[in-house]
Amino acid sequence: MNVAFLLFNGTEAVHATADTARAAAAAHEGGSQEIARYLLEHVQDSHHLELPGMTIELPHFEPVQFLGMSFDMSITKHVVFLWLAAAILILSLGIVAFQNSRRKVPRGAGNLIEVFIVFIRDEIVLANMGPGGMRYLPYLLTTFFFILLMNLLGLFPYGSSATGNVNVTAGLAIIAFVMIQASAIKAQGVKHYLAHLTGGVHWALWAIMIPIEILGLFTKPFALCIRLFANMTGGHLVILFLLGLIFIFAQAPIIAPIPVAFAVAIDMLEIFVAFLQAYVFTMLTSLFMGLGMQQEAHSEKEHR
Repeated sequence: MNVAFLLFNGTEAVHATADTARAAAAAHEGGSQEIARYLLEHVQDSHHLELPGMTIELPHFEPVQFLGMSFDMSITKHVVFLWLAAAILILSLGIVAFQNSRRKVPRGAGNLIEVFIVFIRDEIVLANMGPGGMRYLPYLLTTFFFILLMNLLGLFPYGSSATGNVNVTAGLAIIAFVMIQASAIKAQGVKHYLAHLTGGVHWALWAIMIPIEILGLFTKPFALCIRLFANMTGGHLVILFLLGLIFIFAQAPIIAPIPVAFAVAIDMLEIFVAFLQAYVFTMLTSLFMGLGMQQEAHSEKEHR
């Protein structure tokens, strides 16, 4: 197994052979900063896609000005892989759903998908939200599979993890924030929902309590956003810099197998992390939704 192949696996490397040569040249010149710059290009977003033997330039549009802010609506590499994950999700799960509807006992891929669905239903939705959470099961299933696919696409040659972009994870967190508040309002009603922001304290303390409670509403999705982004970016960076040690210690080839072995081990760990982060994001979203939904039930018990 050569170094070029390892650069393909578990990283966002695309033209590994060319980048290996450039990094080796930088190492020969003693430029460790240049090596870091070349390696970091693999986890950064870009306006082009690199495929075997070719580079595809993606459409670039002029930024849109709105309320004094500039919005770049150009299509980037992470946008393409986000769309790819959505297309794979719709196509594959659509086929599985069609096949399972025609069989009494699911087989093959249908059986595998059913394992995930049953687990999310029983161990996440019902455990955190109760029977009332079943209406939100489609959203949570979509969240899990969508994040999982985006995570796994970064482990393929020439692939990229869209979840390594904070804008993508922020979008997922904003949707989660809307669902958390909507489920709480539906369960409690607007009056009880707003009353919850006072924390149940005397009105004289509302000026302190209300801002704290409102801030708490935003810290939950913010934590979801940063946790997913940091975990998916961190693993790729570790692998890249481990491989970068090969070029830094180019004068001592005997050291090369050590970072390669560690990179392969972390690459295997990245597969586990891809599943784990999809589970954590889904589980925490369900938990936060469940807390809002169950708040009314707790209030009724206290009044009794």
